[in-house]
Amino acid sequence: MKFEPITWERLTDALAAHVDGLTPADGGGPWLKVAVDGAPAARPAEPAALLAQALRLRGRAVMTVGTEGFLRPASLRYEYGKEDPDSFYSGWFDTGALWREVFGPLEPEGDGRVLPDLWDPVADRATRSPYRTLAPGGVLVLHGPFLLGHWFPFDLTVHLRLSPGALARRTERSWTLPAFERYEAEVAPADTADVVVRADDPRHPAWTGPP
Repeated sequence: MKFEPITWERLTDALAAHVDGLTPADGGGPWLKVAVDGAPAARPAEPAALLAQALRLRGRAVMTVGTEGFLRPASLRYEYGKEDPDSFYSGWFDTGALWREVFGPLEPEGDGRVLPDLWDPVADRATRSPYRTLAPGGVLVLHGPFLLGHWFPFDLTVHLRLSPGALARRTERSWTLPAFERYEAEVAPADTADVVVRADDPRHPAWTGPP
């Protein structure tokens, strides 16, 4: 896999231009869905915010949603202990709620009313955030880890790749590292994503080029 050096600004401008030319692939719905997939150590929220800004400058309505707002309650996350990598991989994030509250409203017959978050992991209770309406023609940018492999109906997928060494150095919760090894083995996100960004040095990204 060949990577070309690029700045985050140029990268997100190029992605925004590509998104601006897409048509939804889910059967005619008026909304586009973009994934910015990456481990917390890759800080996917930051390029997601830059992409959202670049899209807004192009006149597109954008909603960014982070999977950290769709964690399951602590009783379910910690069912097998607080440092179980298999639970972190397959049991921490509420993919059912993402289908229901984020992707469902953006189906061809949906109303565009998306729930931006569901669960506050600090208070361990529902956030009770109001629904937000994404206008027809708008773009959802979902960011977080383990986004690929769930058959989410993305129109563009971007994977932030960290080498094993960089991932280990920059991951605060080292017990989660086996979960990312499992993701690599089972999903192969670098082979699955439309665009791969090497983010070992956050100041100097490199990418595989436009999709």
